[in-house]
Amino acid sequence: MALQNIGASNSDDAFYRYKMPRMITKIEGRGNGIKTNVVNMVEIAKALARPPSYTTKYFGNELGAQSKFDEKTGISLVNGAHDTAKLAGLLENFIKKYVQCYGCGNPETEVIITKTQMVTLKCAACGFISDVDMRDKLTTFILKNPPEQKKSTKDKKAMRRAEKERLKEGEAADEELKKIKKEAGKKKGTSANSKDVASKGVSTKKKAHASDEDHSPAHSQADENEQAAAEDDDDIQWQTDTSLEAAKQRIQEQLSAATAEMVMLSTTEEKKKSVKKSPERERKGHENGSHVITNSHQKLVDDIKEFLKKGSSASQLKSLLSSLSGTPQEVMDALFAALFDGVEKGFSKEVSKKKNYLAAATQEEGTQMALLHSIESFCGKTGPDVVKEIALVLKSLYDNDVLEEEFILEWYNKGLVGGNKSSQLWKNSKPFIVWLQSAESETEEE
Repeated sequence: MALQNIGASNSDDAFYRYKMPRMITKIEGRGNGIKTNVVNMVEIAKALARPPSYTTKYFGNELGAQSKFDEKTGISLVNGAHDTAKLAGLLENFIKKYVQCYGCGNPETEVIITKTQMVTLKCAACGFISDVDMRDKLTTFILKNPPEQKKSTKDKKAMRRAEKERLKEGEAADEELKKIKKEAGKKKGTSANSKDVASKGVSTKKKAHASDEDHSPAHSQADENEQAAAEDDDDIQWQTDTSLEAAKQRIQEQLSAATAEMVMLSTTEEKKKSVKKSPERERKGHENGSHVITNSHQKLVDDIKEFLKKGSSASQLKSLLSSLSGTPQEVMDALFAALFDGVEKGFSKEVSKKKNYLAAATQEEGTQMALLHSIESFCGKTGPDVVKEIALVLKSLYDNDVLEEEFILEWYNKGLVGGNKSSQLWKNSKPFIVWLQSAESETEEE
């Protein structure tokens, strides 16, 4: 089935990602019973993320004819014989009114009915809320037949959060069990060791006593020598010389020791002072260090580029990244530079194309935040065209489960209070962040 870009304004864009099938119609019946059957209305409506009953009803309203969509068979009929080109033109008007965002023109919108019974379109890309003209006849039909709210993404995120909490609880329980087993093992080991030591002590004493009795002859030569030495020690008289000359000598020795210690301390301090680098030497050292960092970064970028040129898969890239030398942030910066070197306009499209590589690089703990910092750094080094598309980039990575909401919100909140808080990056990210927070609060309420 032939495909075309959604929206006439995007018809010439070969890289436009949002597509729908070309309309196929069939004239049925004759006379007063002639009807036009839109054969692939279900596929078209699915591509537009709208119920097929909406498009069928819109055709009937605009043509002033009766229309009907059968939910069971999926057949869409409009009374009268109508050209395919005419119906395609009406479908284009429907897309402009009820599909495309009034702010950014993106067709990834959701129909929302407010509490005041107004029909609005909420853009998933930029967060803009478009107010539909309530004078249009189709709005009455939409209010009576509201669309089913998309909960798949929300449910998926909620399930992922619940799974994380379950894993954390399981890990905590495992740690607790390990501690209990460890403590029990220590207690058993301590009691066993104490018993062994006691039994060994008793046996040693017994053996020593037995050996002394069995092997040492009475009144041996060794015993006689020890007894003689003890008697000689008793005859020695220990005393201190208290004469004036002896006292002076002892004082002189103490002063000499103290003076020597003071001299050593002063020498050590002088050595420490002499070791301090001059400002010129410190500046040169800093320049050399930054030069080494630049060279190491470029080497990482070149290695990754060379690897990607071979057409390697995402799983192979993951193995390469784990083998590279450098911190996780340095490796992520190098990967981002290698993937998007020279990209400015169309940044979000390039990110969508290479999302598998980014997903492979964010499997380990802490790598999602590293990716966000790499995006921030990349936007700071490139032109304003890249910064304009930051909301679309975050949305694409969020939808493809490369980035999770908790890390995006944490990164954004830290950026607002950081040293670069006045950057246009945060202003352009705000619509997506607002949408993300509102989606999060809706999920919690449900």
